Amino acid sequence: MSTKPLIKLSDITKTYFSPGGNYQALKGINLSVDPGEFVAIMGPSGSGKSTIMNIIGALDTPTTGTYKLKNKNISNYTPDQLSEIRNKEIGFIFQSFNLLPRTTVLANVEKPMVYADIPSVERKRRAMEVLKLVGLESKADNLSNHISGGQIQRVAVARALIMNPSILLADEPTGNLDSKTAYEIMDFISDLNSRGNTVILITHEDDIAEYAKRIVRLKDGLVESDTTNKQRKHAV
Repeated sequence: MSTKPLIKLSDITKTYFSPGGNYQALKGINLSVDPGEFVAIMGPSGSGKSTIMNIIGALDTPTTGTYKLKNKNISNYTPDQLSEIRNKEIGFIFQSFNLLPRTTVLANVEKPMVYADIPSVERKRRAMEVLKLVGLESKADNLSNHISGGQIQRVAVARALIMNPSILLADEPTGNLDSKTAYEIMDFISDLNSRGNTVILITHEDDIAEYAKRIVRLKDGLVESDTTNKQRKHAV
């Protein structure tokens, strides 16, 4: 395992400027994540957890401070450079799934590879490989709006894995699922972490955060606590 952090945030601030007044969402965040870690980021509404997710996910840039990803400073990257980082280095799993409706499961999983100009035959081979990993190869030709919520989230996980990203960034991934299905998805994400995937989980739910090995709590744009956690899986 690399001795250098995969992610290093140093004195990160984020201020949103508007005519009605400025709002500082992050007030000096310092955070490192090593390869293979499973970190949950928690906090109440307004704590800054969505903002930090956007910065870690290269969806936004900090106002001040430094974000190093794989020891490369990406703090001031252009939108095009950030787009490339997102496609190659970060696999997103969202609460809202963000799948294309009326499109097959296979086509949804292939989508990031289309942006990367990967040939069609290779796209299908890799997509079927990850669908097998999430137990959904038999659903490849189903439309994404004709499968269950838990299966939809598994498709989203498959799509997140397709580019072999450095980071799996899960933003409230169980928010639209019932408890049993939520725990099944979290067991699966936990298994991915045990295989070596780095996972960053954004959640406000204590029982979901328990799956992580480390819990970072934010409050008012600052890190309030950063503790190791004994993982506990739920019976389903």
